[in-house]
Amino acid sequence: MKKFIFGACAVSLLVTQGFAATDKAKIEDRLNSATQVVKEIMATPDKAIPDSILSRATCVAVVPGFKKAAFMVGGEYGQGVVTCRTPHGWSAPAFIQLKGGSFGFQIGGQSTDLVLVAMNEKGMQDLLKNKFKIGGNASAAAGPVGRDASAATNLTLKSELLTYSRAQGLFAGVDLSGTVVNQNTADTRTFYGSDIPFSTILSGKKVTPPSARPFVSTVAKYFHKASQ
Repeated sequence: MKKFIFGACAVSLLVTQGFAATDKAKIEDRLNSATQVVKEIMATPDKAIPDSILSRATCVAVVPGFKKAAFMVGGEYGQGVVTCRTPHGWSAPAFIQLKGGSFGFQIGGQSTDLVLVAMNEKGMQDLLKNKFKIGGNASAAAGPVGRDASAATNLTLKSELLTYSRAQGLFAGVDLSGTVVNQNTADTRTFYGSDIPFSTILSGKKVTPPSARPFVSTVAKYFHKASQ
């Protein structure tokens, strides 16, 4: 019992520290990390996100270094950035927090990069909310990988969100059911200088700051519309 309580407290502390206030320099580092994650994933087309998904995506969220820690009780947390497709290109980034939990006999920890892709208007509306649960409010599926993923893609395109994970160089679809996504209001305030709703940023009503342009342009480069 003492180990259980200690583990629960340790995981709780780790998650709390992960969501502590962030200065602007660290937020910009996160944007740079997210940019690099997209570039590295797409550098190997045969193991990347299929074109059929890239061209239909309505929003893209990247969470560099999503952490899982466990000692009897499991905890998960991560901080990321999201941009959405608008009639005038991809939006300025909004900032998100992901958190979840699991119970069981487990010990250890790991860090992975996550990518969430909204596939339709419903998926986009979920990301515009201040809070939603993957697999609850939003239907989700592990995303297919590679150029020849058309069969799997036909099945998963019905999902509102496709979810991916990269750990130790391996990029693949992952089940994130039960993970809660929140707007990171503190980082929004720090980065933009005031509280701005998700919907205002992601609908393209906010100009992209210079330090966020590499992330937005990288997403725009790869998540292109299919040629007509």
